[in-house]
Amino acid sequence: MSEALIAKYGEARLPRYTSYPTAPAFAESIGPDHYAPALEEAADAGPVSIYLHIPFCRAMCWYCGCHTTITLQDAPIRNYLEVMSREIMLVQKAAGGRIPVKSIHFGGGTPTILAPNEFSLLMERLRSTFRFEQDASVAVEIDPRTLTSDMIDVLHDNGIDRVSLGVQSFDPVVQKAINRIQTFNETKDAVTALRSKGVKSTNFDLVYGLPFQTVASCLETARMALELQPERFAVFGYAHVPSFKKHQRLIDDATLPNADQRNAQAEAIAAELVSAGYIRIGLDHFALPQDGLAIASAKGKLHRNFQGYTTDDCENVIGLGASAISRLSSGYYQNHVALGRYSDLVSTGNLPTAKGYLLSKEDKLRGTIIERLMCDFEADVGKLSRAAGYEDSFLLERNERLSSLIADGVVTVEDGRLIVIQDARFMVRAVASAFDVYFNASRRTFSKAA
Repeated sequence: MSEALIAKYGEARLPRYTSYPTAPAFAESIGPDHYAPALEEAADAGPVSIYLHIPFCRAMCWYCGCHTTITLQDAPIRNYLEVMSREIMLVQKAAGGRIPVKSIHFGGGTPTILAPNEFSLLMERLRSTFRFEQDASVAVEIDPRTLTSDMIDVLHDNGIDRVSLGVQSFDPVVQKAINRIQTFNETKDAVTALRSKGVKSTNFDLVYGLPFQTVASCLETARMALELQPERFAVFGYAHVPSFKKHQRLIDDATLPNADQRNAQAEAIAAELVSAGYIRIGLDHFALPQDGLAIASAKGKLHRNFQGYTTDDCENVIGLGASAISRLSSGYYQNHVALGRYSDLVSTGNLPTAKGYLLSKEDKLRGTIIERLMCDFEADVGKLSRAAGYEDSFLLERNERLSSLIADGVVTVEDGRLIVIQDARFMVRAVASAFDVYFNASRRTFSKAA
């Protein structure tokens, strides 16, 4: 069935649905004047999560789809941190006080590109500006190739309890093709040192669909990674969009696997991880049974945000830094991507909001259905619609894409409850898109669903 479905639906470019609506729907008409009152409202709505974007790396990985800047100098990083500290104060001012914080996530780029003392100063600024919950969790994305012992000590001193390490592939041929040479021992040494300093949860990012990658090389990478027993894996498909990310033009299209090969690689990795005792979580995450992600999934309490699958149940997420997106109860608010524009606005005392989206009641319903599909592979559309004040069949009737998926045996619907069948779960993004009113309305390019 997979080959036929890939042939029919795989040509569509689909979002990963880490938000709804997705970023292409954001409008420049939504700016600081909308974001400021939304922050004030969020301050009274309970604990929030904070995401900090550190958009710097020492070298460009050619597969990368993130907003990042290459620098061999430290001055641009220091300047950026000064601006970010000012943004933190602007957020506090708009919120009208110290917002309670339940979770912190440092993403990038390479967050550990910061000097150890700079990281400590940034954490100090956060703790003095916001009100950390007693059990607040702090996570950091790490490049094992540049992680130093001094930085590991600082991570420990600042209470970092979760880390995510980029692995992608241990195949030297693939590594050369993506300009990321990273040995197994570098990764092992980083994990060993981090655990010795009390890090409780380690995630590995693996990527399939890379140049010269095969099922065999994917399996070899998975087996090597399993030797280190991370608590979690995130397994992503490489999104080749050279028109959007110009450095990806350095990757030869002819070396990339086709849709069938990508699907075979993904499923081979999944089978290897599951056979090793990991629980498959949603579309592309895996966790040991005792890990919080697996427990949340089993209880139907899994969530999805811009970092992927998460146990974070905060309604509000405040994004700090260039390109960062805040998700508040009223909508989405994204900072300017360009470092210069971001810095200029913050330095003159302005929130650096570039665009956003104000959520309607219907948007929230569609977003909830999409999140449940992405997390649980099912959604009680009727029940959720009633709870939102709509008729049971509101989003089911006259839904041509959903009707096609039902006819193809991808999903079943009974009494308003939609279930993605076991053998077609790799099509869950296509199912989610049936509830996306913006699907096909934008020409923006996304990664392939298959």
